[in-house]
Amino acid sequence: MDMNQPSVIEASAAARSAASQGRDRSIGAILIDSGRLDVESAERIIREQKAKGLRFGDAAISLGLLNQADIDFALARQFDYPYLSPADESLSEKLIAAFNPFSPAVEQLRALRSQLMVRWFSDDVAQKALAIVSPDRGDGRSYIAANLAIVFSQLGERTLLIDADLRNPTQDKLFKLDPRGSGLSAVLSGRANGEAVVRIPSLVGLSVLPAGAVPPNPQELLSRPQFSRLIEQASKSFDAIIIDTPSASTGADAQVASARAGASLVVARRDYTSADQLHALSGSLAGSRAQLLGSVLNAY
Repeated sequence: MDMNQPSVIEASAAARSAASQGRDRSIGAILIDSGRLDVESAERIIREQKAKGLRFGDAAISLGLLNQADIDFALARQFDYPYLSPADESLSEKLIAAFNPFSPAVEQLRALRSQLMVRWFSDDVAQKALAIVSPDRGDGRSYIAANLAIVFSQLGERTLLIDADLRNPTQDKLFKLDPRGSGLSAVLSGRANGEAVVRIPSLVGLSVLPAGAVPPNPQELLSRPQFSRLIEQASKSFDAIIIDTPSASTGADAQVASARAGASLVVARRDYTSADQLHALSGSLAGSRAQLLGSVLNAY
């Protein structure tokens, strides 16, 4: 199988180009392009801005043509910190980092990102991937993986989210991707290459490799050398690779993915995950040659 994956490289280059264009655009242009402001109103704001020596946003608010949420939206685009309005239906509302980036929950995700940047992620291609694991279904593993990938992309990191849960995939639903499209299972079986990676246009810097069709042999596919080669090649194009995995209760897939990534992060859910489950999973990961970076208590 050809693992050069030109589409992966092209996706990351396109993301950098889009980010650069965002920095060069004015607040007014961003709001016009997003449909939040028309040209006539923009001209009124500019006249008010010049007449009273105000900033564009202050002039717009004083005229009642925009609100603070509109200005925050445009500033986020200018500073490569994209997020979506509540009315946007292109992604699932469960992706809180995309819709409500200033909430306490997302602040905690950013704190987690900082810890991971210090403890694991580096310019070394061997330290670009992280497997997100949990004892059981319902722990919130996929939720944490998706939102963590978003906050990495909001930092300006070229981020790839891989859905390696080839038993009960979730990321295609969260990012509303075509379930009939190719994905990781097709890549690992030699039926697809980098074209299976999907760039998320509304979140500059974020790409997703969905699970694709559910195969009859998920653990065997993840154990193939192709998975290691995929991560190695992606590490040359992306700064952070977040890997969602099946719950440990369904098999040894999470341990296999962790070994391929080189590091893992355990997710537990408050009042749901038992201490015995956590100890068992931590013990099994210790034998996977992957570094266990720590655990996260999911309260949502």
